[in-house]
Amino acid sequence: MSRLIERLRGGLPDEAVVTDPDVTSGYAHDHASFCPAGTPAVVVLPRTVEQVRHVMRTATELRVPVVPQGGRSGLSGAANATDGCIVLSLVKMDRILEIDPVERIAVVEPGVINAVLSRAVAERGLYYPPDPSSWEMCTIGGNIGTGAGGLCCVKYGVTAEYVLGLDVVLADGRLLRTGRSTAKGVAGYDMTRLFVGSEGSLGIVVRAVLALKPHPPRQLVLAAEFPSAAAAGDAVCRIMAGGHTPALLELMDRTTLQAVNKLANMGLPESTEALLLAGFDTPDPAADLAAVAGLCTAAGATEVVPASDPAESELLLTARRLAIHALEAVRSATMIDDVCVPRGRLAELLEGTAAVAEKHDLVIGVCAHAGDGNTHPVVCFDPQDADESRRALASFDEIMALGLELGGTITGEHGVGVLKKEWLAREIGPIGLELQRGIKELFDPLGLLNPGKLF
Repeated sequence: MSRLIERLRGGLPDEAVVTDPDVTSGYAHDHASFCPAGTPAVVVLPRTVEQVRHVMRTATELRVPVVPQGGRSGLSGAANATDGCIVLSLVKMDRILEIDPVERIAVVEPGVINAVLSRAVAERGLYYPPDPSSWEMCTIGGNIGTGAGGLCCVKYGVTAEYVLGLDVVLADGRLLRTGRSTAKGVAGYDMTRLFVGSEGSLGIVVRAVLALKPHPPRQLVLAAEFPSAAAAGDAVCRIMAGGHTPALLELMDRTTLQAVNKLANMGLPESTEALLLAGFDTPDPAADLAAVAGLCTAAGATEVVPASDPAESELLLTARRLAIHALEAVRSATMIDDVCVPRGRLAELLEGTAAVAEKHDLVIGVCAHAGDGNTHPVVCFDPQDADESRRALASFDEIMALGLELGGTITGEHGVGVLKKEWLAREIGPIGLELQRGIKELFDPLGLLNPGKLF
């Protein structure tokens, strides 16, 4: 231990090397606090690429595992420490290095907060679309590590579609540059996409070139109430089949609506089974909302209320962004599923989740990016209650199994971490698992980078 600290301090300022256990314990896990986590030997907070390289060279020399972290807002335990590891927190590398309105790119360090980048490019008339619900605290590096999504994915896509190039410090301290800064480029294998969603298991992202879009008009949103999940699912199918391109298409079930009202007293309708939010940022959003309102009514909506102005629209979006936080307040712990299914089977996932909740006598609320079939069933439980914890774990597994049965995937945007390791193996199969482990071994032959995650 003393040798490790001595070697780290040889290339880092004293304040960047933290050994006080009262402080380092705060870096032990991400937002999935119920996932297993170890005790880090040290937390380092570098500010430069060379400092990150020094950390990795030291870790390789001394064979010490390294767990990269951003804002620790993840929901799968991907940033959880292992015993005796170096926690490599990148939050101090938080500079926006460049915003280029001609090339429509931003060049950033990994510790930049998503919302900070979004506001900075908006001042230049540009738009960075990926917007996770945790956008006020999550970092771009963390978004890249998990392949994060957000409310606007249905129209604008997820993080992977905006990462053009990366600078990555490899396990042995070498610096790799991938991708490009140009609008197009297909030279060689797409190494950039390989790192997106790799959860820090292949290298440490220290710089990212991100694509931007022109800033869209402010969107208008409508809220549609439905008497059943089937009716809401039918509306989603009608909207997408009708050729509409909403900027967002979000859903909250009755349990979620009740939780949001309890947390923030927002006056959302609690008697409806599902509330669908549809937003448009087109030149004539009112016309699009009118067309979608008709489709919702045809699908069985009991009430459709379009927002009268952007401020009212933003209030509805705030309610949706609060959904997971509100469900977390229901009990002392939650397990947040991240099952993505084909849009046409969204209702089956919702109905199946309700049946699982009833079977195990648990509160399970569902909010969803309905436009792309990505659902977030949130299992609420008391971790101090052994029987309730057992039922929570069983329900979590049953929901993931249901998602695969419906032709979906175990994670649409939160990643695997430690929470879904077993389920990743089931989804990709033995050949897929063998090849992915081979890639890991190529980049990290000593197995030092974020060990115990993914596989």
